[in-house]
Amino acid sequence: MTPTSPLLGERELSKLKWRCRRGLLENDLFIERFFKQYEAALTVDQAQAMTDLMDLSDNDLLDLLLGRKEPEGALATADVLALLKQMRATTH
Repeated sequence: MTPTSPLLGERELSKLKWRCRRGLLENDLFIERFFKQYEAALTVDQAQAMTDLMDLSDNDLLDLLLGRKEPEGALATADVLALLKQMRATTH
């Protein structure tokens, strides 16, 4: 994520949080902890990476969050990898 990426506005943050609601409690816990720790400093690039992750099925997302799998193909961007690292770290 580029350090010059602007911070996410309040309205965009609210939309992102709504978009991040998941069917699996385990995913929701990862996402909730992430927002609790990072929402005040969330950038536009991070929000796009989160949106990309939210396009996955619940089980595929959980596999990524638990480190059972790594992103592949178009999803394997630097922003997504950095975001996953942050999200995984919030469980410790």
